[in-house]
Amino acid sequence: MIAKLKGLVEQAEEDGLVVDVGGVGYRVYCSSRTLSRVPATGGAIALDIETHVREDHIHLYGFAERAERDWFRALTTVQGVGARVALAILSVLAPDQLAQAVAAQDKAAVARANGVGPKLAQRIVAELKDKAGGIALGPGGAFSGAGNAGGASGAGGKADGAGAPDTGASDDAVSALVNLGYGRSEAFAAVAKAARAGGAAGEDGGGTVDAAFLIRGALKELSR
Repeated sequence: MIAKLKGLVEQAEEDGLVVDVGGVGYRVYCSSRTLSRVPATGGAIALDIETHVREDHIHLYGFAERAERDWFRALTTVQGVGARVALAILSVLAPDQLAQAVAAQDKAAVARANGVGPKLAQRIVAELKDKAGGIALGPGGAFSGAGNAGGASGAGGKADGAGAPDTGASDDAVSALVNLGYGRSEAFAAVAKAARAGGAAGEDGGGTVDAAFLIRGALKELSR
């Protein structure tokens, strides 16, 4: 199995590129996000590779970052999601954005990808919710967990403690922001930040952070 390719860009195409490795050209399919980072023809490139072997073909799928490859693997475990659909999703959502969409159960964000309807999007976010916590976010990823917005599953997080919100408060805060017109993933991320702030400082010196506190904190985040 081919796991990585280092070579020169021979040719860039709409859905992939040809990588010249020691005089051998490898056809590699990529997301538009990875393709946007490909150097000009003749430039050096290194890609993490996922190899799919079938009876009638061998396809290589390339990724500029390992987090994107890991999400590709996770996506293709969902019934109805083939390699092309997985690449379409990764073309519209970066790894950290996809993590937020899955955690927030934001099927609308996933349905933005070509070939993904509402039912398939719902299946994707539902089936991947429990798997997302173990998948990397990629460079600059700010999302820290795949559970509810109040959970502290990131590095240094605490499952319980002073100022920690309960699941109901987090869900209520997200719903309130969605009703105000914010996107579900956007609202989820803002509530998660407010929850972390509440967990670190505690509201009024401790106790449980309620939905009103989370909404106020999230609105401050969204206004920045």
